Amino acid sequence: MQRRFLGMTATILALGLTATLSGCGAEAEDGDVTLKLVAADYDLNGGDTTKRYWAGLVSAYTATHPGVKIEVQVESWNDVDRKVAEMVKAGDAPDIAQIGAYADYAADGQLYTADELLSVPVQANFLRPLAAAGEQRNAQYGMPFAASTRLLFFNQDLFDKAGIDGGPKTWAELAEDAEKLKKKDVKYPFALPLGPEEAQAETMMWLLSGGDGYTDGLGRYTIDSEENVKTFEWLRKNLVEKGLTGPVAPGKLNRKDAFAAFARGEVGMLNGHPSLMQEAEKKGVKVGKVALPGVNGKARSAMGVADWIMGFKQKNHRKEIGEFLNFVFDDRNVLKFAGDNDLLPVTVSANTVMRQDPQHANLQAFLNELPSSELPPVGKTSWAKVSENIKQNIGKAVEPGQAASGVLGEIGREATAAENTE
Repeated sequence: MQRRFLGMTATILALGLTATLSGCGAEAEDGDVTLKLVAADYDLNGGDTTKRYWAGLVSAYTATHPGVKIEVQVESWNDVDRKVAEMVKAGDAPDIAQIGAYADYAADGQLYTADELLSVPVQANFLRPLAAAGEQRNAQYGMPFAASTRLLFFNQDLFDKAGIDGGPKTWAELAEDAEKLKKKDVKYPFALPLGPEEAQAETMMWLLSGGDGYTDGLGRYTIDSEENVKTFEWLRKNLVEKGLTGPVAPGKLNRKDAFAAFARGEVGMLNGHPSLMQEAEKKGVKVGKVALPGVNGKARSAMGVADWIMGFKQKNHRKEIGEFLNFVFDDRNVLKFAGDNDLLPVTVSANTVMRQDPQHANLQAFLNELPSSELPPVGKTSWAKVSENIKQNIGKAVEPGQAASGVLGEIGREATAAENTE
């Protein structure tokens, strides 16, 4: 979930800035304990906003904790997970890592649980879907650091030209709108990115809108369930085979390219996130947005997305890690980071504050969906392998003449096999 820099909001200014942005380093006065923090870089434009955020946060914290020094290492999203893995393998794990996944480290007993680090009020303040996604075997190891969700976006100008009033609320309306857009020569009436870049996310959105998902109530994979097969059969028959998904086959269309086409005004509809909304509007696209349509109405839930922060046990700094993380999750800091990066706050109280902030009126629909959203099964150690399989193969399920049951069945069998080795 890489995001761009936004300005500081009026709400955050009113609250006061806990993380004073001064300087670009992460140095503090020498102390009794030095914590190493490795964090992902959220600045897609090559700037230093992420470094300055952590520098300010560390400066504010160490000013009142003279016995602690915190060294921050910010790495690009292309490298951060790999570099943390290399540090752990070399026996030099960071004390704190803010990265994309936690499950393998938790399964190996390398992480503190959230209740070993956080105060009860702080831990209880996480939005429930995010906290639940951070759990493994009924214990929370991954603490949500940044969150987002997805809505269906549409190009209002293209809708107006096609005589379409409002966004679709059901699959049938979506297909009907796509037909009208095609008649107006819209290049991508509905962009369906099932290419290998992030097909697992697009897939989950459709599975949820079809009434199921990746797992059942017990956490077992249900990828080839009857509902999921019907979902992909519908996509193939009603969108792909009717030429409503554009000139690039869904299995070859990556999210980045679909998003770029939307920002160029070439896409009628797609599933998008807050950063795309901001980028498209900057380029003159009037963006409409609605909750993801389902078979007969709104999808059962939106897909949520989170990045994680975690504490490693290796250097036995539990007390210092916990005290710092309690500070990280102060609402003023949560709101600052979310506001700067087109993200949604991970705590109940910060979510409430942002909802009431008129500066974030364009995020209200996303904020409304997040508390009831459903996240991918990131707590399963098998998920990385299953996710990669989906990325590489799910596009085949909507190819003309292809049977979705066969493709989903193969992915489902491999998922179950991977699950049985957890």
